[in-house]
Amino acid sequence: MTELARYRLEGKTAVVEMDDGKANALSDVMIDQVTAALSRAEAEASALVLTGRPERFCAGFDLRVMMSGPDKAKALLQRGSELLMRLYGAPIPVVIACTGHALAGGALVVLTGDVRIATAGAYRIGLNEVAIGMPVPVLAMELARDRLLPSALTRATLLAHVHSPDEALAAGYVDEVVPADQLMARALAEATRLGALGRMPFAATKARLRDRTIAHIRNTLDADMRALMFPAAT
Repeated sequence: MTELARYRLEGKTAVVEMDDGKANALSDVMIDQVTAALSRAEAEASALVLTGRPERFCAGFDLRVMMSGPDKAKALLQRGSELLMRLYGAPIPVVIACTGHALAGGALVVLTGDVRIATAGAYRIGLNEVAIGMPVPVLAMELARDRLLPSALTRATLLAHVHSPDEALAAGYVDEVVPADQLMARALAEATRLGALGRMPFAATKARLRDRTIAHIRNTLDADMRALMFPAAT
């Protein structure tokens, strides 16, 4: 199987690099490999850095699968949503090193990070669903509601604005914007800092902070997917 999510240890930090040679779509294989890498990191590392290929962090769910029929689209969305919830609730710190474009599902991956650092450049981060003719799913809306500044939420969701890195910083998508050649060093430094926190208090506090949102997303996922895929029947 082609390796789409390369895993390595840097001291006590696990680094997972998504690279499918293209736009880093969330395909079945990518989802499987990032999920496996997360499980491995939880077992052997004190923190995780999730990053992408140069200029492309993640393009969201694989359009080839999404356009191949409702059953395949639903299955991919379910698996991808579970990965996002795993990342969002991971008991170890998750640092996102956003290397470039992150749209739709890719923007959601960014939102799952405990610390999110983006590379400067002519890149776009955002939820563009309304602009391409679909409602923002509950999954995306709730992650955006949790992480974005309240003043930025309407523009980011209802108005489908896609952000430059500096705009993403102002809206709350990311916590820091740095030159590309500094991105990994900053991400590793943050992962080392966070990994030194006590694992039990970190995990317990994170659960208290996020478990309500995660439970709501999981509980509404099936109904929301039916509404998205079969709007005339709802």
